[in-house]
Amino acid sequence: MKTLNIPSNAPYSTTQQAWLNGFFAGMHRRILQNSGAEPSSDIRVLNILYGTQTGTSESVAEDAATLAKAQGLKPIIQSMDEVDANELVAMEYLLIITSTYGEGEMPDNAQILWDAVKEDNAQNLDNTHYSVLALGDTGYDLFCQAGIDWDNRLEKLGAKRLYNRVDCDVDYEDPAEAWIAAVIPLMAEGAATVVDVETPIKEKAKFNRKNPFPATMTLNKILTSEASSKETRHYEISIADSGLSYEAGDALCVIPTNCPELVDAVINAIGCDEEEIVDDVTLREHLTSDLEIKLPNKELLQVISEKAKDPTLRELLDSGDKDKLSDYLWGRDTLDCLLQNPDVMFSAPEFIALLKPLQHRAYSISSSGKMHPNSVHLTIASVRYEAQNRAHKGVCSTYLADIVNESTEVKIFFTPNKSFRVPEDNSLPIIMVGPGTGIAPFRAFLQERNFRKATGKNWLFFGDRNAKTDFIYEDELNTMQENGILNRLDLAFSRDQEEKIYVQDKMRENGAELFAWLEQGGYFFVCGDAYRMAKDVDKALHELIAEQGHKSTDEAIDYVNQLKKEKRYVRDVY
Repeated sequence: MKTLNIPSNAPYSTTQQAWLNGFFAGMHRRILQNSGAEPSSDIRVLNILYGTQTGTSESVAEDAATLAKAQGLKPIIQSMDEVDANELVAMEYLLIITSTYGEGEMPDNAQILWDAVKEDNAQNLDNTHYSVLALGDTGYDLFCQAGIDWDNRLEKLGAKRLYNRVDCDVDYEDPAEAWIAAVIPLMAEGAATVVDVETPIKEKAKFNRKNPFPATMTLNKILTSEASSKETRHYEISIADSGLSYEAGDALCVIPTNCPELVDAVINAIGCDEEEIVDDVTLREHLTSDLEIKLPNKELLQVISEKAKDPTLRELLDSGDKDKLSDYLWGRDTLDCLLQNPDVMFSAPEFIALLKPLQHRAYSISSSGKMHPNSVHLTIASVRYEAQNRAHKGVCSTYLADIVNESTEVKIFFTPNKSFRVPEDNSLPIIMVGPGTGIAPFRAFLQERNFRKATGKNWLFFGDRNAKTDFIYEDELNTMQENGILNRLDLAFSRDQEEKIYVQDKMRENGAELFAWLEQGGYFFVCGDAYRMAKDVDKALHELIAEQGHKSTDEAIDYVNQLKKEKRYVRDVY
């Protein structure tokens, strides 16, 4: 029996379509039952594999599964690190949903499967029917590269593309929903289906990016000393009476507004009237709340280069040399590019059309939702620097530091990260590597373990520039040690001695014990800078496992890969 399909152009959301399809299919099933006919038990399985760094792809996979159930399919959602290449070969109907991490890289949980699939001797996938949804950000050169790579590789291995890949920018919800609504009926076509009307449709979060919760900040405290070269702050935001909840390891997303001084300067640089109305909103309102005016995008740079008398930017763009362009843009923002080309002017509608929407910023939460059910804590370094003879500020970090007060609404929503979690088994040890603001989720983990009265040992590697000025949460960590919550604390303050010391150096110094904790079933977590620290920590981990475990390089790689598969080596990096 095939379900009735609501047309894709009907005025229903994916969730509404799912409910309607389930309702009509349920009626059909009851008619069959009343007539004495039995529906077929040969239900088509739809495998949905997701690659994610922060949990977004998993959420989209769940949405796809909801509609798949309503269409009479049997969806099986799996993280890519839960599947091996042999299992992939057996999947006849397959959806790939993946984000792109860093500069065109696979997310952590997708890397092992990808490494197997891209091998020259990878098995053929002639029996596989597939489609790919790619999540990305056009602010990066290799936009949606992980999804593009999967799409091309599956086709090369003989798989049949049922629906063209869709590449989503940061505003992914609408194109993702359209892809789901289009691809699921194709996956169900021709199948004998039975709808499980007993399974409830997953309820969407009440508050999200399009409908954020208007929260109140109750605490804004500087953690670093006045003599520090950095400014790190602790924030507490009330979620009392909101119905919201979160887990240690989740992220809080904040929707900022732009700095008023920057808005003034940009309006002056383009030569427009701030009160000019564009699409029923003043130019100032657009630039304050709606649009990204800090980071120049490629389209804007291209138009500036075409209008400018100075050929410098045009030559850089035309050269195709990404490294040189990156060096040129380092530390520069949109205003710098406008000021460097003072002859360039825009009309208000033209300028607005060239800008991307102002996006939320996601921050690792530094509190346990069980210990602090009515508030959420953040640990954020305020971005402030001098470049091009003017002061620069980070958009959201200084929005929170300088603009928000107790009478200001802070628009927020949560992003779950189900992989980045304290182990359910409270007896297992955990090792946490989080220098700088990377300590945030581990403060939450330690609170969580304390709340649970977990017996497992806890080990934190923390560091920053100088102990006297940058040892954030020092009193809390010392108290946790005294109370037996934090069993080991290894510190690496890089500038307190002539030779710089980092967290990976402390890992190597304590390699024997670290390996012993892993052998006891320990979990290894990393949070912080993806481009240097996380890579150096990963290298140190492989080396100490090889040394302490008396393993070859390949055996150490296999050991780490097994940790990843068991979700005992997880990273929250940015």
